[in-house]
Amino acid sequence: MNSAKIIQVKKLLVKKNFEEATLFIENTFTDMEKSSEILNILGFSKLQKKNFNDLDLLSAIENFRDCYLKEKNTKQGIEGLANFIVCSNKIHQYKDSIKYFNEVEKLFGYIPKLFSLMAKVYEYLNDLESAIYYLKKIIEKESIQNSNLHLQKYIFLNNFLNNWSQKEFLENTKRLEQAFPNYLEKIPKNLKKNKKIKLAFLSSDIIENHPITFFLKTIIANVNKDKFELILFSNCQKDKEDKTTKDFKIYFDKWININDLNDEKATSVIRKNNLDMIIDLMGLTSSNRIGLLKNKLATTQILWLGYNNTSGLNQMDYLIADPNLIKKNEDKFYSEKILFLPSIWSCHSGFEILRKKTPSPLIKNKYITFGSFNNINKISNEVVDVWSKILKKNNNSRLILKSSMSFSYEILKKKFKQNKVLDSITFMDKKNNLEDHLEDYKEIDIALDPFPYNGVTTSFEAIWMGVPLLTLEGFNPISRAGVSINKNINMDYFIANNQNEYVSKAIELSNNFKKIIDARNYLFDNALGSNLFNTQKFSKEFFETLENINFNNAS
Repeated sequence: MNSAKIIQVKKLLVKKNFEEATLFIENTFTDMEKSSEILNILGFSKLQKKNFNDLDLLSAIENFRDCYLKEKNTKQGIEGLANFIVCSNKIHQYKDSIKYFNEVEKLFGYIPKLFSLMAKVYEYLNDLESAIYYLKKIIEKESIQNSNLHLQKYIFLNNFLNNWSQKEFLENTKRLEQAFPNYLEKIPKNLKKNKKIKLAFLSSDIIENHPITFFLKTIIANVNKDKFELILFSNCQKDKEDKTTKDFKIYFDKWININDLNDEKATSVIRKNNLDMIIDLMGLTSSNRIGLLKNKLATTQILWLGYNNTSGLNQMDYLIADPNLIKKNEDKFYSEKILFLPSIWSCHSGFEILRKKTPSPLIKNKYITFGSFNNINKISNEVVDVWSKILKKNNNSRLILKSSMSFSYEILKKKFKQNKVLDSITFMDKKNNLEDHLEDYKEIDIALDPFPYNGVTTSFEAIWMGVPLLTLEGFNPISRAGVSINKNINMDYFIANNQNEYVSKAIELSNNFKKIIDARNYLFDNALGSNLFNTQKFSKEFFETLENINFNNAS
């Protein structure tokens, strides 16, 4: 009898009658008859319902939980646990995922799918050491081709910690060369002479309020269309495109979505456009397609903006930087040639919001408020220790934290509590409305730049709002972004050479209200005319640099 019911369930699944399958299982199977397999099917069917809602998700989670608990030692039970972890992630519940995973790891050791899922869990929890540990295990156990995405994430997450030198970044990224296949022969140099320079961009992120859009708009809005033909290869899911996507399309001569194409087909489509240059705006971030660049899509391939570190690919010709990001004799630690822009590597287009001078909150509060609105994973253990020292040494100060991405504050709060400064910290919820987000900067006297992964977008935002940025100089472009930003607004005093100086400068500023007020007034009066927001000047320098490359390649 039970076997006949199972056959009926599977027939419904084949026909994709998920609502009927759900009702059939719930109405005809007793609790005893619901095996792990049936519980897995039941949870899956609920997730596939046309009118799927939050209650279906919660119910499916319990089905997957029961599936695992019923048969912990079977393949079906492990699959149920994987589904449980995925669904629990959606509601940001992790305690049981970790508990059950630890049970399975103890019994079975390495299970690639579960290790991959737990790396995501620990990344969300701001436990990057654990995330990196599980990613490394996958890389060690699997072939380079099978662990390609895990290797990318492993490299990317190490940017948030001070464990690697730039030499180690180069060594690890070079391993990506082996991960990507060659689909087509090397592109011939100057296959066909173009009347204009055909310049393409590769991105998945031309959507509302994505940081990339504020920097990319700077140049595409100021391009000389007599000299350049612009093409955008978008890897964004078509159903995710929005008003910003539509607004950006007017700047491009062609807009080609490659999201549905595999690498071989995408390579062929892109090459048919006979590109002089292509600029990858993602690197190892976002829903990247860095494997495409292995196949030489254009005469010149450039990495810029989204990932400010080496790609490791011999086929990537240039990495855009400035003299503050990469110093003399450091180019040997990058697989690309360094393309130095004269002033700054990037320029922000600003906001379509009325900019008003606002008083520093210290005037009404009578104490200093530090703040950081960065990705919470940039707040490493070292950052926690340094910021805690600042708060301890100045009881008359507070810290406001707001993550630019959705993460759990649970572990971070524990770290600050262990340092006995949690009571001095306010955790803000992320604001989805850009104007509301910018308003929060009015609550901050000084923005604290995390390290070694500096802020970029948040630093430009802070300065646009008149908030000075205290930064710590690092060893590569990712950890020197704050230095370049401050130097290009003549705020050198707000650059620290080491952690002790970072703390001492924060304390000194805490006791010098006038210096902070003067700095805010200076930023408000001078930011828009500086290299940070002077879009006309930056665009001229940017395109002149590209023209020089194209001329040299053609000659």
